[in-house]
Amino acid sequence: MDIYTKKKRWKIALFLIGMVLIAVSIFYTNQLVRKFASAERKNVRLWADAVHRKAELMQYTEKFFGQLQEQERKKAELLAKVYNRLLNDNASEDLTFYLNIIHDNQTIPIILTDASGKILSTKNLEKGQDSVDYLTGKLKKEFSVYDPIEVEFVKGEKNYLYYKNSNLFTELKNVLNDYVTIFMEEVALNSSSVPVIITDSTQFNILLFGNLNEAKMSDSTFAHKKLEEMKDENEPILLDFIDVGKVYIFYKDSELLNKMRLFPLAQLLIIFVFIGIAYLLFSLSRNAEQNRVWAGMARETAHQIGTPLSSIMAWMELLKMDGANHKQAAEEIEKDVARLEMITERFSKIGSTPSLELTNITDIIKRTVDYLKPRTPRNVKYEVILPRQEVIASANGPLFSWVLENLFKNAIDAMDGKGKITLEMKEDGGNIIIDITDTGKGISLSGQRDVFSPGYTTKKRGWGLGLSLARRIIKDYHKGKIFIKHSSPGKGTTFRIILRKDINV
Repeated sequence: MDIYTKKKRWKIALFLIGMVLIAVSIFYTNQLVRKFASAERKNVRLWADAVHRKAELMQYTEKFFGQLQEQERKKAELLAKVYNRLLNDNASEDLTFYLNIIHDNQTIPIILTDASGKILSTKNLEKGQDSVDYLTGKLKKEFSVYDPIEVEFVKGEKNYLYYKNSNLFTELKNVLNDYVTIFMEEVALNSSSVPVIITDSTQFNILLFGNLNEAKMSDSTFAHKKLEEMKDENEPILLDFIDVGKVYIFYKDSELLNKMRLFPLAQLLIIFVFIGIAYLLFSLSRNAEQNRVWAGMARETAHQIGTPLSSIMAWMELLKMDGANHKQAAEEIEKDVARLEMITERFSKIGSTPSLELTNITDIIKRTVDYLKPRTPRNVKYEVILPRQEVIASANGPLFSWVLENLFKNAIDAMDGKGKITLEMKEDGGNIIIDITDTGKGISLSGQRDVFSPGYTTKKRGWGLGLSLARRIIKDYHKGKIFIKHSSPGKGTTFRIILRKDINV
């Protein structure tokens, strides 16, 4: 199976897993939304039932006040008849009973006037009203709720007895009116967040509204559109008040419930948008990383090949000179050709799974250092600390030497061509531990996290591939570890390599 087939299968598997996760998430969210919607609808029903019960109480109270008002009217009429009886000419009749009725009246306001409206006497009027001479204006309007009773103090002259509801009844009626107003305001501004519109008996003129946008409701078109929506959604609650008349309470589901119904769709949209953006960013990042890797690989190839080629060209020039040491030139050219063969082998192995075999690690370290010493600046010193006995481990020689070269070159760059590189190798049970320390400028904490990423480099002319290749060779091919043991700015860095002596290959 080639890499593209594997990649395709992985994409299909990941896509299916993602779809399953999305389906589970949406299903669970839908369940939550349904439960929430059920609870919200229950709240709306409870609110509507509470409004109905409270409305019934209000209507009962209104009915009670209506009966009380009728009784007050009959009391006033009885009082008027008593006055009329007292003014009758029948002097022989015992009038004590009627006088007691008049004396006991402490609540019903009464005004007695002549035909011109001049006030002759008053009783139970509010403060300031008993000083008025004529029954006119606002005072007359108050006492015109009921028709006046015509009486005769003097035969042939008509007088009028005006009366209204008792002061106690008036106070209770004002309390009831306030109660009605508060009731409607509480219905409009309910704690259940139910959108409400209260209209008069025409079901068109809006008296109050609640839990709706005030700015939008100031537009009559929008307001009546909302009213029509409520008419279609629920039956209105009808109330009938004595002073206000019939009112209708229209309501609908809360805005939160309506939004929650759309939440699963919004969630699905957000998930797909997020996946799309993530995929786009991942593709861009992957393409950028691939471009860095390819560019770095090309530069690394040119760099690897460039050194031995330059050396070969130099020796060719020496061979052309008279008196040149042909034997030495031939030996050095042979070394450079071998180096080119090693480079070719390295690049052929890095793209496939290389074979591991028992290899003399000590010998690889010595040969790598011997090759690099004459090709590094003179101010760079090497110190190699090795165990007395040779160290053998399962490894791929050309690739492992490439790792060492990259670490050495990074150390040289970090020291700006001046300093000391120390390599120390030791054995620890079934592992081989190699520490490479330089006296360079060190690596910052943020840099330590990214130093093995492809394309990461702090050098102006670097391509950021050496350490990435080193990690791939050690971790993927040799099943070992490579990491920064410690690094301090201005004091240098120590890289540690851990290899297993024997692994199944």
